[in-house]
Amino acid sequence: MAVAMALREADLTSPEEREKHSILLIGCGKVGLATACLFSEANFRVTCFSPDPYLAKQINEGTGIFDDPELNKMLKRNLMRGRLRAATNPKEAVLGSDIILMAADIPVDGKKRPVYAGLEATCRMIGLSLQPGSLIIVQSPVAPSITEGLIVEALERASGLEAGVDFGLAYSPVGYAAEASLSQLKEHSRIIAAINSRSMEAAKAILKTVIRGELVEVSSIKAAEAAVLFGDIYRDVCVALSNELAAFCERAGIDYVEVQRAANRQPLCHLSSPSLDGGAEETPYFLISEAETMGLKLRIAALARRMNREASRHIYNLIKDAIHSCEKTVKRSKIAVLGVSPRLSLREARGSQMLDLIRLLRKRGGRISVFDPNFTYKELSKMGYPAEKTLGKTLERADCLLIAVGHERFRNLRLSRVKAMMRKPPVIVDLAHIIDPAEAEREGFIYRGLGRGVWSR
Repeated sequence: MAVAMALREADLTSPEEREKHSILLIGCGKVGLATACLFSEANFRVTCFSPDPYLAKQINEGTGIFDDPELNKMLKRNLMRGRLRAATNPKEAVLGSDIILMAADIPVDGKKRPVYAGLEATCRMIGLSLQPGSLIIVQSPVAPSITEGLIVEALERASGLEAGVDFGLAYSPVGYAAEASLSQLKEHSRIIAAINSRSMEAAKAILKTVIRGELVEVSSIKAAEAAVLFGDIYRDVCVALSNELAAFCERAGIDYVEVQRAANRQPLCHLSSPSLDGGAEETPYFLISEAETMGLKLRIAALARRMNREASRHIYNLIKDAIHSCEKTVKRSKIAVLGVSPRLSLREARGSQMLDLIRLLRKRGGRISVFDPNFTYKELSKMGYPAEKTLGKTLERADCLLIAVGHERFRNLRLSRVKAMMRKPPVIVDLAHIIDPAEAEREGFIYRGLGRGVWSR
């Protein structure tokens, strides 16, 4: 059997050959678990590492922890076949694997600077049990130079091994859009770079077993790190522009959805949908902060990030206007919030502004109830959300329904039933654009939507 850092495509052409290799996924969010399932389907033996025993137990029991039936079926199938498991013992997990895919969460501090302490700790954990000949593929977006600096130094110091000589190292983060579904994870292109040609060839061979999209080779890891962040900043700027144009549409009595559809038929125009949570969570700060250390200000990137972080105040005003049109006030009104994750089917609330919005509504005297099918009541409560255990309880005697995320379950809401549970006149504020405004008004709702000025007059 070829060692992982020396693998070639010809070494992984059959299920029998792939079964000889063990893959460790560090990071058990939706993308991590979906990646684990894809490699299991390709006949690799896969371990998901999580220090959280509750999450590991959910995975090992095949519990449907994401609002994604296809992923949940794939998880159960590979658990039954014995090709996938979750582990909480880091030493055992690393020792038993020759291929390691690392995706550590990187938060930002109060000054909007990335904190790499957790990433460094993960690297030390891996290094202490790292076996010669292993291949590590970094999947976390990081600032340019972090992989060949902090990551390599932490791995080498803990393991006593040399990157590129004793173990392989490549960089290939999962893109933003791939978080939506298994099909996108397989079909979308991936940027890839490596510490040397041998690591590049091995990483490509492994990724090609599950990815049909293009692997975009970049000449250096530093350039690849920059390319990933440039893409995140581009999306962030697009959403900031869309949010600003949506605000104009609300004032001008124009429907942004209609205008967006027409404008995007023009060459070179790609207007995105307005959003509470911007285009890229907090990864743009990685590059903004790095530029500041060089004495450079990324003004457009910083402005877009600031505008998107302030979107919650605009949503508050949209809610207030809708409630006032019923001759009520936010104070003492019950507001039912559906969805807290930044994106569809994502079991992750990090990067969402929903908690900021809810705090603002409560500060103004609103009574808030929250429901998200991707989280349990206990999980939502632990994160600080005033949660309800059921959708019905959330909607009961609500004055205003705020649809924050277009989860499939919310798309199937019957407005007549919703109206029967709410106080009159009922209000819908639709941030996800999943409710037909005309139908809502026929059912007797006061309707507001991001950028939908025709229904705000």
